[in-house]
Amino acid sequence: MKVLVIGGGAREHALCRSLSLDPDVTALHCAPGNAGIAEVAELHPVDQLDGAAVTALATELGADLVVVGPEAPLVAGVADAVRAAGIPVFGPSREAAQLEGSKAFAKDVMAGAGVPTARSYVCTTPAEIDEALDAFGAPYVVKDDGLAAGKGVVVTDDVEQARAHALACDRVVIEEYLDGPEVSLFAITDGTTVLPLKPAQDFKRALDGDEGPNTGGMGAYSPLPWADPKLVEEVQETVLQPTVDELRRRGTPFSGLLYAGLAITSRGVRVIEFNARFGDPETQVVLARLKTPLAGVLLNSANGTLDDQAPLAWSDEAAVTVVVASHNYPETPRTGDPIEGLDEVAEKDAPHAYVLHAGTRRDGDAVVSAGGRVLSVTATGTDLAQARERAYAAVGRIRLDGSQHRTDIARKAAEA
Repeated sequence: MKVLVIGGGAREHALCRSLSLDPDVTALHCAPGNAGIAEVAELHPVDQLDGAAVTALATELGADLVVVGPEAPLVAGVADAVRAAGIPVFGPSREAAQLEGSKAFAKDVMAGAGVPTARSYVCTTPAEIDEALDAFGAPYVVKDDGLAAGKGVVVTDDVEQARAHALACDRVVIEEYLDGPEVSLFAITDGTTVLPLKPAQDFKRALDGDEGPNTGGMGAYSPLPWADPKLVEEVQETVLQPTVDELRRRGTPFSGLLYAGLAITSRGVRVIEFNARFGDPETQVVLARLKTPLAGVLLNSANGTLDDQAPLAWSDEAAVTVVVASHNYPETPRTGDPIEGLDEVAEKDAPHAYVLHAGTRRDGDAVVSAGGRVLSVTATGTDLAQARERAYAAVGRIRLDGSQHRTDIARKAAEA
């Protein structure tokens, strides 16, 4: 099978790593990719938002499967263009991807499907914003209706900060605050059958102790030793299957990766948000534990044959990923700094720990930073404590001027 992966972050590196280990994959391509992905896949330049360009590349390569990694190409309809050319594609249509592209659309689908979520208001005027903020009170949860690369949500006790964020958005969803720990649960679906993966937890705030600004994610771990053993089964029945059924009923079937961001509240499981693609950095730890070869599962989703898929096999090991970010992330990050120590990790820590590249590029013989989140250092172990120890040992070998990372990823769960 020839596979083309679209994207260039750590999520795509995790996907490419898993696909490169699949014996059925005879050729692996990625566009545009990054310096790390280049070690396991052949890279190609492409405008990943241009459906015609992606389709032309897939056709030229004779791809048997196209995997669209990021949300922006999905919302732009890239999967539709590839599908229209008769090439199997893992990723939802433009219409179905509105589940992530529009918070208001997602709320409407959840209402139709009877999925438990936070009460909310969709606001477009200053008067509506003030009314909604007043109705819910602090902590205020304000979400840009559209895509914002993981930075469109503000949770604050400061009403002026909440109002300022709301006024900066064209359309905004203001909702009640959900208490309790958060869980990310991915499911692969073909629009009918829903195949949940293992849950993970990520860390959104930039600094230790969940302080600092919101980011795209600073680390993650799996499994969740504190979670109810029946959590996945419950979410499958109350969230995932009803959502997929509702979208099919509306004539916009969802095929690809459905990501449910959940809050385990005092009143039960509630959906915080849906995403239409693998999450970053949770993908890094979930795929580290998946033993079933990946390509066939994704192809079954693309072809509508997931009901033929054998149950997924999982490792009993734990996985932890720690994000190494650029100086000044998540504000305007500094780029172009050389990254050292990658060879040392490969030499001393493999196979239990490895580096997945996010914002990197080649500059001559050097690998340099090229984004806010630069690397996802991922490790496995017999338990979370060992996986953490291995991940942070590998992080300690990496040298990137001005870089930052959290030191408390999975600490509480490992000590529990």
